[in-house]
Amino acid sequence: MNGRYKNITSNPVYWLAAAALLSVLTPNPAWGLLLGSVAALWAGNPAADRTGKISKKLLQAAVILLGFGMHFDAVVRVGITSVWVTMISISATMLIGTILGKIYGVERDLSVLLSTGTAICGGSAIAAMSPSIGASQSDTGVAMAVVFLLNGIALLIFPYAGHLLGLSQEQFGFWSALAIHDTSSVVGAAAIYGSAALAVGTTVKLTRALWILPVAMLGAKLNRSENKPPFQWFLVGFLAAAAARSLLPGFEALWDIGSLTGKHLMTGTLFLIGAGLSRDKLKKIGFRPLFMAVTLWIIISLLSLAAVMKGLMPQLNI
Repeated sequence: MNGRYKNITSNPVYWLAAAALLSVLTPNPAWGLLLGSVAALWAGNPAADRTGKISKKLLQAAVILLGFGMHFDAVVRVGITSVWVTMISISATMLIGTILGKIYGVERDLSVLLSTGTAICGGSAIAAMSPSIGASQSDTGVAMAVVFLLNGIALLIFPYAGHLLGLSQEQFGFWSALAIHDTSSVVGAAAIYGSAALAVGTTVKLTRALWILPVAMLGAKLNRSENKPPFQWFLVGFLAAAAARSLLPGFEALWDIGSLTGKHLMTGTLFLIGAGLSRDKLKKIGFRPLFMAVTLWIIISLLSLAAVMKGLMPQLNI
């Protein structure tokens, strides 16, 4: 029986089939991440490398499709308005992360990776920063595992916390974009909360993701490395999708289908992301990096929540 399970889980086709089925059944991405994680921890996923690569492509496709549900002028307005917010948030997170890394005695490279993942956009930022500072594969793996764990928790608890606190759609969109690590979980949590939250959360998060390039380049310069992070081209696709909706309003029904497809696709994408979790990755985390990351996440979540509830975020009227 064990051999049969191993043969099944070793074939990425089975994981893709399960992701496709979930994508059809529900647009709720929380179910995707939860079921993917449970399946990986219970049965194991020897095909994690391949499903992980596929999930990155699907995430980019889902974000582009979600762009069809937004108007270009609103996206540009939110992006421009939130630039200073993301800049302050990223700077504060990196500073606090550096201090916490020293307090908890976390090795410098790992501390930088955890801080960057929290400050910008989770695994993507870690993957970009790692070669820039010459981080080891071990440190990169630990940072990825920690961010994944916190990312999953955020997707499950943020929508409930937002309703409990009585946050508006725009407030929740800002809060999720500033406090949740990965783009996937920001989009997932915001989609659960509502359409306006999704518009604000996705746009602010993607604006935040643009900082990957300058931050990673700065890291490379400080470490005298010639490695350059890749540009996130799917952001162009997201803008193009929003522009298509604005320029061709006669195809609104088609754009609605595209946006809805993106929401459903996000469920399958998060299933595959969850399927990348393993017991070995969890064992490698260690207490000090985990405590540092959790402390940093809680501080940033509370600070951004306070800013949102105090009305310090720009008014967008989406």
